[in-house]
Amino acid sequence: MPRIVLLTTGGTIASRLDDDGADVVAGVSGEALRATLQDPLEGIEIAVDEFSNIGSYAIDLPLAFRLAQRIVGHLVDPACDGVVVTHGTDTMEESAYLADLLVESDKPVVFTGAQRSADMPDTDGPRNLAEAIRIAASPAARGLGVVVSFEQDFHAARDVTKSHASRVDTFRSGEHGKLGEVDGDQVVVYRKPLLRKTYAAPRIETDVELIKMVMGASDRALRYAAASGAKAIVIEGFGRGNAPPAVTNAVTELAETGLPVILTSRCPEGRVKPVYGKGGGKDLERAGAIFAGDLSGIKARILVAVLLGLGLDREAIRAEFTRLGG
Repeated sequence: MPRIVLLTTGGTIASRLDDDGADVVAGVSGEALRATLQDPLEGIEIAVDEFSNIGSYAIDLPLAFRLAQRIVGHLVDPACDGVVVTHGTDTMEESAYLADLLVESDKPVVFTGAQRSADMPDTDGPRNLAEAIRIAASPAARGLGVVVSFEQDFHAARDVTKSHASRVDTFRSGEHGKLGEVDGDQVVVYRKPLLRKTYAAPRIETDVELIKMVMGASDRALRYAAASGAKAIVIEGFGRGNAPPAVTNAVTELAETGLPVILTSRCPEGRVKPVYGKGGGKDLERAGAIFAGDLSGIKARILVAVLLGLGLDREAIRAEFTRLGG
């Protein structure tokens, strides 16, 4: 009989209206979540570990790192066949990708949650939870890395993003597409992720900033982040990876100090590549910026946090982004 650990962190799936009926807040226990399961899951043993009970907008990198360590701790137990993590949707993709970079086991790890709180009559939580448990208990899910499961589909942690603020089918993988789906009691895998690597990181660097480019953006945020101690900066640039001239000039100066500057695109699909001159991506490349392929800014920040935690210098970080950026 497969034994799955249900690791709960809070989020909408564990939230209800407060006593005043004004605010939705996390507070449903892990045991209560297990009790909401309506879909029969015969032949699967479920053990509950309540890690936290907060909205995922309150989760930071240190807490997400401890969550990944807790997952690793469960997976080394021979009695554990997989882990399901219930998590708020706001930062689920970040916690899932961090775990994907740190969990070396090929046992399934499935993140899930809800868009509708536990006290809503049409809550999506119990259904998502049941499907996530089915995935975690399935031999077909071994070796896929960490996945996010929502509304029957499951996605690679590297590729998935929250695409809609409130719809129950919010999670999408853009041009890469989902890994598979749950069809009743069947787990169907359509593809396996290739752009994966795990790291035995004893720590992560939590002081990494993400700055988005807009028309006429100044270099103020970039320079302030560097001056106030950021250990790396991720830029969501325009298109193929461009920035306003003032930002390009600032990157040139900061690169001389050895500070890793990672370049991604603010576009939801496509890869950054140095193409344009006169202050564009070509000049950013010459300045020493690291191009992140098709990783989003959110995921690039997670990756560089792990790489800095390993003590890698800028050129070693560049090599890892070349490997994982696609």
